[in-house]
Amino acid sequence: MQILVQKFGGTSVQSNQSRKHVLRHIENALNNDFKLVVVVSALGRSPDPYATDSLLELVDYPEHSITNRELDMLMVCGEIIASVVLSNELRKSGISSIALTGAQAGIKTNADFNQAKIKEVEPSRILTELKKHDVVVVAGFQGKNLQGELTTLGRGGSDTTAAALGAALAAKSIEIFTDVNGIMTADPRVVKNARALDIVSYREICNLAYQGAKVIHPRAVEIAMHAKVPIRVRSTYEENGGTLVTNTRNGKVGVDISDRVVTGIAHLANITQIKVQTKEKEAYRLQSEVFKAMADAGISIDFINISPTGVIYTVPNQQAKRAITILKSKGFNPSILDDCTKVSVVGAGMTGVPGVASRIVHALTSKGVQILQSADSHTTIWVLIPSKDLFTAVNALHEEFDLSNQSTILHDFLTER
Repeated sequence: MQILVQKFGGTSVQSNQSRKHVLRHIENALNNDFKLVVVVSALGRSPDPYATDSLLELVDYPEHSITNRELDMLMVCGEIIASVVLSNELRKSGISSIALTGAQAGIKTNADFNQAKIKEVEPSRILTELKKHDVVVVAGFQGKNLQGELTTLGRGGSDTTAAALGAALAAKSIEIFTDVNGIMTADPRVVKNARALDIVSYREICNLAYQGAKVIHPRAVEIAMHAKVPIRVRSTYEENGGTLVTNTRNGKVGVDISDRVVTGIAHLANITQIKVQTKEKEAYRLQSEVFKAMADAGISIDFINISPTGVIYTVPNQQAKRAITILKSKGFNPSILDDCTKVSVVGAGMTGVPGVASRIVHALTSKGVQILQSADSHTTIWVLIPSKDLFTAVNALHEEFDLSNQSTILHDFLTER
């Protein structure tokens, strides 16, 4: 039995018209002799009545008075509704199908309500149903813990469900259907000539996803990578192949694909920079107390720079006010710069290649973009900039590395390293 896992997001299943495209992709796969496991997100987005955000509004989220356990009981409803709706339409089209919740599909998680992690997948129920049906429709974003309680998987949970099922079922591949035709060199809403990539490595897309590219969740990529199951990111509304995410080229097992020097530009907006300075003799106290205070308050920090006289780091805008209040209560006098954006230049092949940082600085400063902070790893160089310069910065970097040029991309892809 040859199994294909397909995942369709909320906008893909929100209306009769969009679901016609979903049915077409399912029919095409069945015509190629696949048995299908189809993972679905909740129908549409707010204010659509069965979208997750719409369900949360029923309990006045985030000012609700229920437990996280009960919140999960509410949030799983959207995907369950979507799975039954799609299964109904498949049957009306003459396709044998059955809908399963995440728990019925064998998704077992830990007990962290609202942010559960998958601990195990028991696929026996799915395999049994695939002997009787052509399609098993699974409600994404959910599972159950060891106590039998319903849990949700957090942001990107349906992607994670699809990857986990693909790995457990040794699927031929996993197809993630979205609004865009594959993984882009930059956000097409920011860069008009951003283009879809034909093929990327797991490592490249993980870096892009962690740095703000929202086309697929990085946890899903990591699961597929470990299981060596290829992913294809495609548009629900087009027929072409989208972007293949894999470790091999031309179907040759064990042949690594080459890494580009720069694969794409990602960004995260709505960030506040916090600076806390002190006298040198108090530096150790400052470093310890500042980061401990943030950790104790559950405030996520990023872009950390430490010096003998102070620390600089960033927090999401919505957590900035609380962070400042905490720091002042401990006797510190922080300064802040709000409305910043983190721009990331990602390329798994930049390791050891001289001049990449120089080109980034030149591209930005020549356009008058102020670099507030910078950092780098083996595969990514980050810069913090004022949000007002986002469009200028991302377009400048996209142009500097000629990412709209297919021949340049292919040259990097085939010859670097």
